[in-house]
Order: sequence, then C-alpha cells, then structure tokens
Amino acid sequence: MAQKQVNYTEEHIKSLDWREHIRMRPGMYIGKLGDGSSPDDGIYILTKEVIDNSIDEFVMGAGKRIIVGLEERKMSVRDFGRGIPLGKLVDVVSKMNTGGKYDTRAFKKTVGLNGVGTKAVNALSEYFKVQAFRDGQTKYAVFRRGELVEESELLPTGEKNGTLVEFVPDPEIFPNYHFRSEYLERMFKNYVYLNPGLTILFNGQKFYSEAGLRDLLAEHIPEKDRLYPIIHLKGEDIEVALTHSRTQYSEVYYSFVNGQYTSQGGTHQAAFREAIVKTIREFFGKNFDASDIRKSIVGAISIKVIEPVFESQTKTKLGSTEMGGGLPTVRTYVNDFIRRELDNYLHKHPDTAEAIRRKILEAEKERKELAGIRKLAKERAKKVKLHNKKLRDCRVHLTDMKKDRRLESSLFITEGDSASGSITKARDVETQAVFSLRGKPLNSYGMSKKIVYENEEFNLLQAALNIEDGLENLRYNQIIIATDADVDGMHIRLLLLTFFLQFFPELARNGHLYILETPLFRVRNKKETIYCYSEEEKQQAIEKLSKGGQKPEITRFKGLGEISPDEFKHFIGKDIRLEPVILDNEQSIDDLLRFYMGKNTPQRQQFIIENLRVDLDMVEELQGS
Repeated sequence: MAQKQVNYTEEHIKSLDWREHIRMRPGMYIGKLGDGSSPDDGIYILTKEVIDNSIDEFVMGAGKRIIVGLEERKMSVRDFGRGIPLGKLVDVVSKMNTGGKYDTRAFKKTVGLNGVGTKAVNALSEYFKVQAFRDGQTKYAVFRRGELVEESELLPTGEKNGTLVEFVPDPEIFPNYHFRSEYLERMFKNYVYLNPGLTILFNGQKFYSEAGLRDLLAEHIPEKDRLYPIIHLKGEDIEVALTHSRTQYSEVYYSFVNGQYTSQGGTHQAAFREAIVKTIREFFGKNFDASDIRKSIVGAISIKVIEPVFESQTKTKLGSTEMGGGLPTVRTYVNDFIRRELDNYLHKHPDTAEAIRRKILEAEKERKELAGIRKLAKERAKKVKLHNKKLRDCRVHLTDMKKDRRLESSLFITEGDSASGSITKARDVETQAVFSLRGKPLNSYGMSKKIVYENEEFNLLQAALNIEDGLENLRYNQIIIATDADVDGMHIRLLLLTFFLQFFPELARNGHLYILETPLFRVRNKKETIYCYSEEEKQQAIEKLSKGGQKPEITRFKGLGEISPDEFKHFIGKDIRLEPVILDNEQSIDDLLRFYMGKNTPQRQQFIIENLRVDLDMVEELQGS
C-alpha cells in the first residue's frame, strides 16, 4: 500500500529563537533531564554551568571565594571575580554565541568555550536573575523561562566586584525534581580539590583544599586501606595522584580537564592508564601484564588544555587529542610526564616500589589461578545469554546504535518470575532491560573474586553488565535493584548490595546503583486512583478521596508480582522513583560490610532494635489474622 504523500512547502520551515530551541531540545544542552536522583541529572548540570563561570574567574586570579545557597528549589551562586561587564549583562545570558571565552587571551584554559551554558540555565529556569557588581556600580536582570521581564538601570553599590546568579529550574522541564545535598557536596569537593586555595561556602558549610588531588584520594580511600602512601605529582598543566587499595579489586580513576570532572574519561584518562603500565614495566624491567599492574589502583589526573573538545555539551568525556599552545598531543604529554616523574618517585621511595612489585605478583598469581574458571564462566554466560534465560535486553544493545545511548539505558535486577514478568511487560523496550534472579544470592562478604565466576548468578550478572574488566564498557548507566518491600525482598537487596560493594564499589561511587521505589498502597474511588509510597501518603490519599462521603478502596502491595504490567508502567516510566546508593567516602567499605554482613550478630541485633521501624499496616494485618 502506497504511503500518503505529505506536502512540503515553505510553511513547514520553522526558525526557533535561542530559548525555544533550548526548551524544545534540552537534552542537546544539558544531557538527560531526570528528577535529581542521579548525579548527572539536568538540575546539577545547570548548577555546574553557573559555577564553572565562577571557577574560571578564580583560575584567572580574580576571586578566591564562592558562596552557594540552596533554599528549597532556588539556587544562588555569588562569586567575587571581575563581574560581567554591565553593558553586556543581558546579552551574556540571553544571546547565543556571546561571551568572554571566545577571547583566549582572557580565558586560555576554561571549560565553557561555546557561550551556551548560562543561556541554557536561563531558558530552562522558571526564574533566573543575574546581577553584576563592578567598581561601585551594579545592574541586574530578571528572566522567566528565558524571557526578559525586568532590567535595572545602573545603580550605586558598596558590594565587592563579582557576579550573582539565582535560578529555579523549571518544573515543566524537570517534573518532581529535588536537589540532593550529597551530589552538590561532591561537586563542590571536586572544585576545591582541583583549585587549591579556593573556598566554597554552601549553606554555611566550608569546602577547601590545600593538597589538591592528594586530598581527593585521601577522602576516597582511608589510610588503612592504602597499600602505600599516596603518590602526588604536579607539573605546569598536569597533576596526578595514585595508590593501590588493599581491599578493592578493580581499578578506579577520577579524571578532570580544566576543572571539569570527566566521569566518562577520555583521551587523558586513557593516556594515564597507559603511562602507568609503561613506566612500571620499564622501572622493573619486566613485561608485567597490564591488568596485574592496574589491579586495585586508585588514581586521579587533572590536565589543562587550551580550547578542549568534549564529546557532548555536558563535557563528561574529553575528545581532544591536542594540548594546544604548541605542546605535544595529550597522549605524549601525559606519557612523558608520568614516565619522568613517576620513575623518579619510585627511585626515591624504594618501599613504595617494593609494595607495588608485591601487589603485581599477587595479582598475577590470582589471575593465573582464575584463568580456567574465567574461561568456563564466560562460555557458560554466553550459552545462557543465547538462550535468553536470564537477561531480557533492551534495543539500545540489541541493535547497533550509538554508544552514547548507553547513558539512557537501565537494567532492573528482579527476583522471581512474576516480578520480572511484570517489569518486562511494562518496561520501555528501547532503553530498559531486565535481569531475573533465581532465589537468594550468596552472601559474598569476605570471599575472593573466584566466587564471582564460580557462582552462576554472580557470573551471569557480571556478564550482563560487562564489568569483568572494569567500568569502561559498562552496558547500563543505571543498575536498579527491584525487590519486594518485605523481609525476603530486603534481604535480597542487602545481598546484592554486598556483592556490588565487595567487588565493584565504583558502581556506587560513580552513581550507577539505585533502589527502585514502588508504591506500598493503592487508594482509589470511582473517579481517581492514587499510589502511595508511605503511610503518610496513604493517609493523605484517604482524606482526599473520602470527600463527598465516598469510602475509598485501599490495597496494600506485598510484592512486585502483585502489580499488573499496566500499573507498573506508572512506576518505571517518567515518574519513576529511584533511591541512589550513596557511599560515605569517610567510611571504609570493608568496615561497612563487616558490620552488616559479618559475624557480629549481637551488635547487629542491637542496631536493629535501636533503629526499628514498624509498618503499622502490616501490624494491623497480623492482628486481624
């Protein structure tokens, strides 16, 4: 049957202004939108775009203090730099391709070079105010969703030079959003680690660092977990820090370009990993396997590049191959620096060199012992995958789509056939995959990596995620544990968290691990249905739906399998509620797992008693039975 032909005339050609385009295609400018449950959600990108400008002022030697405030949904950022030129105040935040960073004499090594950042914040905010202070004068402008609603005249002021930006993200673009202080604090810590001497005040809390990346690693890996003291090396446009962990298995890196956290790495991080291997091999004069050298390494690298090229507007992966300014390529620059400085360090610190050598030999021994098991495990995983018994993948991976679409993908880990069946029928097949567990996983606390390959459930889960050799090829951006809200479901959740924290803690540290929140109650009358996630929400729903003398029907969901696929669509779609698994960097993972999963039963019992929460609805059910 022939397709109906549609007329194509001048009327079909549309020209959007800057704010219309940003609001219509926000993902082009800030990545995914989200509700604030993920560290790379749009509301944090908006915050970062504003603070980046203040950081650039600090880098240029103007302003050592930034004051950040959050009041409900209103974010404010006040720096003490040079201040936006008053005559260009409105243009800078509302005209595309307008800004001072095109002039590389003023901003040689900044993050934002395309003049888009604050325009995107302006267009995607229901309220946006910018005010500049310069040499005793000030001017401000107020916008709503990118449209100018108020512009002041030049006014006298006694304030110090600098810029103030206030904004409230637009709930039309970011429905049901809320800021998480943990993600904001992590952002601020990274800023001060990369800019020693800078002070950031956030709602009265102070962030400051003197030792840069050494402080970053010291926070992420407690002293007792370090195999040797942190190696800290600095050059003109490069800074690195590294050590080996006593307790973790895989390698972890924190990489930055011009103060921007490149969570997906890029050319600088690849060069760093390569340079460590080359230098270690040359120092010891042995061709050690690269995986043995890098096993359990924790490293950080920061470089400064003239006019960096990133692979997206959110700047999470460096694409530049050149340092700029007549310097060699990024790869050559990093390799030369590491080969020279790390080699010198190891010669001056023989105890550290010996500790590294022993660690490599231990890794080599373990790798050889696991070789046969890993081969059998891979074959088993491949066979199971072919028969599609465990993993129901999404089309992002079943088709040859762009690699960047992995950022949109999620994997639900479920228990039992009924729960996995409901989620499978309700999911978005483009981006949501389902992995079905069979029974309760093993308590992996204190076990070696060998168990990951010998235990079928763990081996297949690792294969589904594609994390055997690290997170670089992680197939899903979000790993969502979806278990029943009962005792068995909580136990399975705890066992899964133990597995991930024991062998792959960087999944949590990098913001990939989540708990799915599903409603505990359904309250409905003939006109309306309300799903409730807590006892408080249930009482509010009953009160609302009881008006007019109606008596609403109340259903308590005891398991995911009881929720029909049609209902499940409400809970894993655009209104999905996710609770991120966030690690306290000041607490050792080993100590954490030892307390909750070790053999200290009396201590744990006392902790449970002191922190007991009673499900009133469940008590009523038990009393009535």
